Amino acid sequence: MDLNGIHHVTAISAQIGRNADFFTRVLGMRLVKKSVNQDDVSAYHLFYADKIGTPGTDMTFFDWPNIPQEQRGTDSIVLTAFRVNGRAALDYWIQRLTAQGVKHEAIETFAGHAVLRFEDPEGQRLMLVDDEGADYEGQLWDGSEVPVEHAIRGFYASMISVPQLRITDVILTQVLSFAETKRAAYPDGRQVIIYSTNNGGPGRELWVIEEPDAPLARSGAGGTHHVAFRVKDQDEQKYWHKRINGVGLPISGYINRFYFHSIYFRISNGILFEIATDGPGFAADEDVATLGEKLALPPFLEPRRAEIEAGLKPIVMPAVK
Repeated sequence: MDLNGIHHVTAISAQIGRNADFFTRVLGMRLVKKSVNQDDVSAYHLFYADKIGTPGTDMTFFDWPNIPQEQRGTDSIVLTAFRVNGRAALDYWIQRLTAQGVKHEAIETFAGHAVLRFEDPEGQRLMLVDDEGADYEGQLWDGSEVPVEHAIRGFYASMISVPQLRITDVILTQVLSFAETKRAAYPDGRQVIIYSTNNGGPGRELWVIEEPDAPLARSGAGGTHHVAFRVKDQDEQKYWHKRINGVGLPISGYINRFYFHSIYFRISNGILFEIATDGPGFAADEDVATLGEKLALPPFLEPRRAEIEAGLKPIVMPAVK
């Protein structure tokens, strides 16, 4: 049994208003769920995705305003790569990012694909990859300034940095059933080992860089908290729980997040993975037409709504110049 690629990526923001503005207005993604961190209800948890929140399109952020800036380094998740359709889309994004004052590189080539590297206002490292028209199972969001033909189409890959490849390789290949499919020079010259699951391709790759001399990363604003991988249902999730637990990796129990079911495990001190089910999905408690417009709470938190809402500050986006 294979994992079915990336389900979502969760990162950290200390400036949630700027974050919401960047991902919805600048990048043209849809806010499909405005909720709270279920383990820390004083913090928002925002979910940006395609029109309906299709698994594999969902970048999420914890709102932790007092957290310091991430210290970059190894033993961490270091980049999130999204997919777009065609070189014309990358040309469009060069113009849009420049017009919006977003820090970015020129269009480059990596592993045979045209790519565009850039950062969000807090230093979150991001990339757009030309997926050359590969199959896309989601529904593109048509409610933003970004033309649908150039819209972000979910994830292409996630990149991690490790001090030593040997242990990570064993976990990825022998436990999680990834396969090393390629090695390629990153645009900055570092070698990247590309691992694939479920035949690889957009959304089904994990990129790994070995950096034995780099300092250890410290989590913070602008950093990535965890990467979640997809399974169809709880039966598949149970298979993976048994497999991971059986080799002694620290793993959580089953956690009902209402919109999906989750298990969490670490492959190192700094890298947290999740395995999440595709359903029930973000329309479980909201109409698709109005996703993300109000604070959504899972049923077990609904009795505390008044208390939770009182503890949250309004999300204020910066004025558009």
